[in-house]
Amino acid sequence: MLNFSAHNISFTDFKFNGFYSLGEWRPFLFIPFFLMFLLAITANSILIYLIISQRSLHSPMYVLIGLMGVVDLLLPIFFVPNMLLSFLFNWSGISLIGCLTQMFFLHFVGTFQTTLLFWMALDRYFAICKPLYYHKYKEICNFLKFVYAPLIRNGLLIIAIVSLAGRLSFCVTNVIDHCFCEHMALVQLACGDISINSIVGLLTVFLVPTADFILITASYVVIFTSVFKSGKTHMKALNTCITHLIVLSVALISALIAFLSYRIRNNISSNNRIVISVMYLCFPSCFNPIIYGWRTKEIRHLLVRKEDLQSVISLDVYSTIL
Repeated sequence: MLNFSAHNISFTDFKFNGFYSLGEWRPFLFIPFFLMFLLAITANSILIYLIISQRSLHSPMYVLIGLMGVVDLLLPIFFVPNMLLSFLFNWSGISLIGCLTQMFFLHFVGTFQTTLLFWMALDRYFAICKPLYYHKYKEICNFLKFVYAPLIRNGLLIIAIVSLAGRLSFCVTNVIDHCFCEHMALVQLACGDISINSIVGLLTVFLVPTADFILITASYVVIFTSVFKSGKTHMKALNTCITHLIVLSVALISALIAFLSYRIRNNISSNNRIVISVMYLCFPSCFNPIIYGWRTKEIRHLLVRKEDLQSVISLDVYSTIL
């Protein structure tokens, strides 16, 4: 009878079980994750507003930084509010359709963390190594040629892993040992063969973030060679490239650890695995606005100028009232 039930019942509703081993300390996780969420929403909203409102920032590089802000704004919105409600009120239920929808948007939008860095690397390549062609590259019709292929690649791969996950029967348990619908966290609950899901998932990891990393590294090797030949002319651009590589390396390492921890026998605890997955999505959202916003001189000057203007207006209003 148990075998009959196991093979003929497929759960359509699930419950997240992330960090439940912390017991009475679990609700206190609300504080750090809420502060991170608030920082990500505020910083990225300001960055996006500045780039949209200032015509001087409508060049390809700043548009890409703005798109990075959009990605970093959307990612925490997709899962952090539900996670916070789970910490406070134990609202941890989700339907299969809801889980697959969350999985698609998280992974699809998440792929553009590295893809956008690849586009930024292309922009630096043309600006430094092909300056005579840079203005031609800046034209929208030419820039879009470099957008279509990664966009189609990311979309097809994520549609594939979500579709394959949706075809599975989940009869092992309906408890997801995570705080959101990560691909393998759901797939490992299936009662059938999941080898194809694991293969396609790994293929996605190596064809998106890993491939982007290789392409970015190759383009930066060419950029560094050009910079060293020309002296200190492009040291500012060189500093930008190094920053991109550092951010990309941290993101790639975190992603690989998060994805491979489900597929390789290891001693990583459930809580540590969840922390790595959450940090992989949350940390870039918190720190990218600082790295690509505040450290960029033009954006920093505009932000400071707006703050100074706001201070002057406030003083004028105060003086008028007095």
